[in-house]
Amino acid sequence: MRRAGWYLITGAVAGFAGVLGLHIGGTAAPAALGQPVRGETGTPPALAGGSAPGTTPPATPAGATGPARSAAGAVEPYGYGQLSVTVTVRGDRIVAVSVPVLRTVDPYSQQLAQQVIPMLRSEVLAAHSAQIHGVSGATYTSEAYAQSIQSALDKLHSR
Repeated sequence: MRRAGWYLITGAVAGFAGVLGLHIGGTAAPAALGQPVRGETGTPPALAGGSAPGTTPPATPAGATGPARSAAGAVEPYGYGQLSVTVTVRGDRIVAVSVPVLRTVDPYSQQLAQQVIPMLRSEVLAAHSAQIHGVSGATYTSEAYAQSIQSALDKLHSR
């Protein structure tokens, strides 16, 4: 019994430290994504020019010819906030995707978005459309992302 009590106390302390770490670490998440802090609007300076300083622009995929055109999708509300996606197409290919508007209701939602958005971006760039599978455990975020992508593609008269 004594040994079980020690494991229980150690587990509780470790769990508390993990939760505390999530809450403390959640305050820096918008900067990590290059996104505006909750409540701000507009395009962050790092995304305004298309890429952050010190980074190289994405390579042009085969079949992506013609001038690049960009459009911002609708700001989509979802269960844990709002987001909007900007899509850049060249020819019939999606060559870039960014999230200039991301507002979340709590640090956990921000952390989840930080993990999920790069995965969703990869799916869109691979599919070259809004028809993506989404991410398990982030259904609302995935659906809002896909809807905003489709809205931007509709503005561009693409797929």
